[in-house]
Amino acid sequence: MGSDDQRWHRPRSYHHGNLKEVLLEAARKLIEQYGPAGFSLTEAARLAGVSPAAPYRHFRDREALLAELARNGFERFAARLDMAWNNGIPTPLSAFENLGRAYLAFAREEPASYAVMFEAGLGVSNDDQLKAATDRAFDVLQRAASALCRALPPQQRPPVKLMSLHIWALSHGVADLFVEARPGVAKLPLPPEQILESAMLVYLRGLGILPPDTPAAAPSP
Repeated sequence: MGSDDQRWHRPRSYHHGNLKEVLLEAARKLIEQYGPAGFSLTEAARLAGVSPAAPYRHFRDREALLAELARNGFERFAARLDMAWNNGIPTPLSAFENLGRAYLAFAREEPASYAVMFEAGLGVSNDDQLKAATDRAFDVLQRAASALCRALPPQQRPPVKLMSLHIWALSHGVADLFVEARPGVAKLPLPPEQILESAMLVYLRGLGILPPDTPAAAPSP
């Protein structure tokens, strides 16, 4: 494993009572370097400084550990989105912009959790706790979409769930493509936050929620 693994040590307060948390943190460190598919329970145990058998006290297998990481990630993600949305205060549009920035900030600041949440191929429908955490995050997007749609006459409002899926897809696409710098890729004319804001403004104008002359972010000179 890489030098980052060697620099990371389990917390000095380690004892068997917090073995689960130590293993989860070790797994995050490995995922940051090798991705969700690039480590084993044995490697997580080695990095945590415990025996290869120790992880099985809390996780039946590697997928169970990944599911726990994803659930924890979605819970923090949902809380962060909810705080950014802030019940649409001061205005639904400004709160919606905060929501987009929070989405990208989470992807940037918690890359291991974000990767597990969206790239590990976990069966969300088969895990009630993971599904509930996922639903809480999606519910924030639905509340934001519903608030924005109130600017339209009832007969012109798009289905809230479908609109929320569009918002999620746009946000995830920008996060996946532009948040992490890639060697050899030309510098972007806009930071990811402005790319997402521009895309959302175009989308909301298309729905009629914003007037056609609402300006989008301009490229940097």
